[in-house]
Amino acid sequence: MALSDDDYFIEPLGKHDRAAFCCGVEELDCYLKQQAGQDARKRVAASFVLVEKSSGSIAGYYTLSATSIKLGELPTEISKKLPKYPIVPATLLGRLAVNQKHRQKGLGEMLLMDALYRSLNSEIATTAVIVEAKDDDARSFYEHYNFMSFPTFSHRMFLMMETIAKMFA
Repeated sequence: MALSDDDYFIEPLGKHDRAAFCCGVEELDCYLKQQAGQDARKRVAASFVLVEKSSGSIAGYYTLSATSIKLGELPTEISKKLPKYPIVPATLLGRLAVNQKHRQKGLGEMLLMDALYRSLNSEIATTAVIVEAKDDDARSFYEHYNFMSFPTFSHRMFLMMETIAKMFA
């Protein structure tokens, strides 16, 4: 089935019905159902939901928040191009999940591209988008979009804002 933007839209989490969401990872399901609203109200993380137009159900979600990177944690070939501040700003893509009922439709990519686009167009300075891949499958997903692993953390990955800008040029 070809994905059409006419079928789904992404918006900030609001008064959506979260009870039926199930991605198969208890931690991600519980976060959306129990914590995401509180984090948004306290401005700890911004949650965005992918809504199926025909049913109004949540087909997926992701979160964004501010974070930072110690300059020394980046590969030398990247850190040498950055200002020599000990810490540089970044955006954390903290969670990304697709409802099991909506798998194999390209929705993970749709969510990721929306998160990268919002990060790029934010009025806040950010050097990169950071993710913590929960397992090898997630790491492979992000590698497909050119995320690189931190030298000392195989599942902590980043994509430089310069690369993201080229994706949307």
